[in-house]
Amino acid sequence: MTVSVAIPVLDGERHLGEVLTAVSAQRLDDAVEVLVIDSGSSDRSVEIARAAGARVVEIPPAEFGHGRTRNLAMAETSGELVAFLTQDATPADDGWLAALVASFGMAEHVGAAFGPHLPRPGASPLTKRLLTDFFAEFSPDGRPAVHRRGDSTYLSSNNLCVARAAWEQVPFRDIPYSEDQALGADLLAAGWAKVFNPEARVVHSHDLGLIAGFRRYFDEYRGLRDSVGQKTEGSAGRAIGIVRRSVAADRAWLAREEPSLPARARWTAQSAVHHTGRVVFGGLGERADLIGGPLRAALSLDRRGDGVTRRVAPAGAGEYRDALRVLADGPEPLAAPSPLDADRDQLELAWVVPPFGVGSGGQMTIFRVMRELERRGHRCSLWLHDPEGREPHTSAGLRRRIAAEFFPFAGQIEVGFDRWTGCDVAVATGWQTAYPVLGLPGCRARAYFVQDHEPDFYAASTKQLLAERTYGLGMPCIAASPWLAALLEHRHGASAAAFELGVDPAEYHPEPGIPRRADTVVFYARDFTPRRALELGLLALERVVEERPGLRVVLFGTHNRVRAPFPFEQLGVESAERLRRLYSEATVGLSLSLTNYSLIPNEMLACGLPVVELAGRAGEGVYGMDGSVITLAEADPYAIARALSGLLADPDRRARLSQAGLEFVRNRTWERSTDAIEEALLGALRAQLPAWARDEHV
Repeated sequence: MTVSVAIPVLDGERHLGEVLTAVSAQRLDDAVEVLVIDSGSSDRSVEIARAAGARVVEIPPAEFGHGRTRNLAMAETSGELVAFLTQDATPADDGWLAALVASFGMAEHVGAAFGPHLPRPGASPLTKRLLTDFFAEFSPDGRPAVHRRGDSTYLSSNNLCVARAAWEQVPFRDIPYSEDQALGADLLAAGWAKVFNPEARVVHSHDLGLIAGFRRYFDEYRGLRDSVGQKTEGSAGRAIGIVRRSVAADRAWLAREEPSLPARARWTAQSAVHHTGRVVFGGLGERADLIGGPLRAALSLDRRGDGVTRRVAPAGAGEYRDALRVLADGPEPLAAPSPLDADRDQLELAWVVPPFGVGSGGQMTIFRVMRELERRGHRCSLWLHDPEGREPHTSAGLRRRIAAEFFPFAGQIEVGFDRWTGCDVAVATGWQTAYPVLGLPGCRARAYFVQDHEPDFYAASTKQLLAERTYGLGMPCIAASPWLAALLEHRHGASAAAFELGVDPAEYHPEPGIPRRADTVVFYARDFTPRRALELGLLALERVVEERPGLRVVLFGTHNRVRAPFPFEQLGVESAERLRRLYSEATVGLSLSLTNYSLIPNEMLACGLPVVELAGRAGEGVYGMDGSVITLAEADPYAIARALSGLLADPDRRARLSQAGLEFVRNRTWERSTDAIEEALLGALRAQLPAWARDEHV
């Protein structure tokens, strides 16, 4: 894995030579690219960097930004991993970089790694205690810790390593402060993990004067509020409690580390002043939006009197602008049809998608279909609609990410519509993309690829209304089940063709050599997708575990920590290979959906695993209502528990269902799914022809 090291610098000659010497001494098999970005140093920083062999990029001071400059560093380097230091953060030993690199192999989808800061020689006892205790909380047992959604979002740009694949999806925000905290929050929200590695240590600390330290706290806490929304309770009682606990921790540290009683007394008094100032100035920083600009500038160490970052309007048109334009002016007229369209069997298809995260099943389906359509001679292009600026604005980076996480395809990939020239059929793939597709010029036809009833994703809200409205805007729908197609037609009056989700037999099949267990239930526990009914499944499993205390329960599908009142094993968002092994050894699979069905049941069946799903929904239209392929249960924890218990107690029935499932998926290929989708896309184009041209084709 290729590695780069990037260091932003401004007047850093005091420590920069030491930092670069420590970087050059790192024990790593491959060569390490070193980049220094200097933003107008007036000292010897540039000379020191070049003498040490670093490549130097110089930018004007006005172009520096904590997030912006680190994004520039990512763009200017070539490593698959990019480690960040600051000009005064010195690797503590020659294993610093190797420890960061090793962190990316400790779990799947690791997007960033960071390590602790050690105090510099001569640092005050208060600084030593603060750094030691703060970083010890990330690893109480002294071992690396993996953080996922729901864990601490903390990162530090002073000692950080970022995977290029993660940055291409989640770049640094261009904000004045706490760009590292924002990156941590954004990575975990997008499904990436991060790792704290206590072996990746740097020597880095500051002992500012009392007033300067207080003003730094103002800036830091303001940055945390702007970047990740941190705001502590402002009561006097809480503030006094924080100060008391902090001073007590300092006194305990001094009792161990400082033998001189007078020195202890002096540092204890300074501790009380320090932590009082931290609470007061930090609290003011969190409430900087309530303070006038001149006072903000006076309180800020950086003299920042500007407005708060969170009030800055997002880049782009905004999430609802396309809907407003279409609802006001109507769709863009379609391009004039050609009589030759009636006989065409190869189309130019433009797929418009919203930003997507790691492990997205819906996006997986889209890329599978695009790949199969390309094999049939159609030209597919992908257009990312990202009005909120959540994805990095690089088409090349998006292509690399799709190839790594999903499937490579040959067609054009674009972020935004700057290079839009038209197509045969523009395909919306979610309600957020329906409005922009209706506004695109140069389309001979449009279609709406609908994988679920998206209004059900929201409580009563603007999003629910706008999502529901998309089904009545005249685009023919291609629905991912007969149940969904019927719902679109009967409830919304839409024209809808149906296809069924496929399964790839190369990825999902019974794993040879893995015996089937009689005591294991696997549950698709995707907690951040409410329609997957996590809580309902856990209530049912609690009943089953009460009946069978030795039952092995395995949850998967989320990186978040799931809580349940029974013992269980938890996996994350797993690869097809690991899921195949899990499905091949398990006894029963549980996959619940309150809306349309997912890919999971087919994949379980393809591995010979009997499945329990909810009755009265999409599954009945796909698998039948008689229970001959999957076991259907009412949306009630006791009914689900009875279905699971019945299968666990009946090996003969499990064997029948296992064989029936294998037979069922035998013809449920993605080729067959794409047949229906292809016919619907061809039909969307032909529907725009004059009646005489359609009649001649028939």
